Amino acid sequence: MRRNWTTRTRNIAISLMVLSFVLILCTESFAGLIAGTITHSSGPLLARKADGTIKALSINSPVELGDTIVTEKKTYARIKFTDNGEMVLRPNTQFRVSSYNFNQEAPKNDRAFFSLIKGGMRSITGFIGKRGDQDSYKLETPTAIAGVRGTTYECKICDGNCGSIPNGLYLFVLAGAIEVKNNAGTQNVTAGQYVYVESLTAAPRILPGNPGINFTLPPSSGESSPGGERKGQDGCIVR
Repeated sequence: MRRNWTTRTRNIAISLMVLSFVLILCTESFAGLIAGTITHSSGPLLARKADGTIKALSINSPVELGDTIVTEKKTYARIKFTDNGEMVLRPNTQFRVSSYNFNQEAPKNDRAFFSLIKGGMRSITGFIGKRGDQDSYKLETPTAIAGVRGTTYECKICDGNCGSIPNGLYLFVLAGAIEVKNNAGTQNVTAGQYVYVESLTAAPRILPGNPGINFTLPPSSGESSPGGERKGQDGCIVR
């Protein structure tokens, strides 16, 4: 009887040790999955990690799955992702890498889900969003989700910080096309078009032109073209 109890206790202890080891490996794997690298920063830049800790970032710092990148009021930051895509984050922005997976040999497993919580950004999509599943790249915002494929686009959330311009989400497509949708409807947006989403209950709608938002990026943003060439002051991409 005592032998059976000892054996059972030992088996339970071994099982708990194995489970703890697996959990540690899973946690480390999640925390250490690198999605991209900071290639430019013009000021203070922070990452709120998945475990809640805060880390200061600088040039060459890794951006990991689950990170929320926070730029200060005068900071532009550029992220180069492992699939060769890039993001330029504007000042006073919070941007989260919600889900990310890229393997050159497995396009069917591509996944890049991002969240723009506040502020603004410009994106040039990499391999994810150009190959494999057409739903592999998405940008979530407080008022809508943008499905992106082979695109260069700009995104800005106005929340009392755009002067007389109404609050809401504004997107501008420089190249390619995006699909913007929420609870109220869906809108396809092509190159040269602007779209506005007032809230989750208001359908996205095409605007006749620029609503008055400055979409130009300064040279300090470190923006480059898809081929890696440094941009000029106008910040535009011509294809």
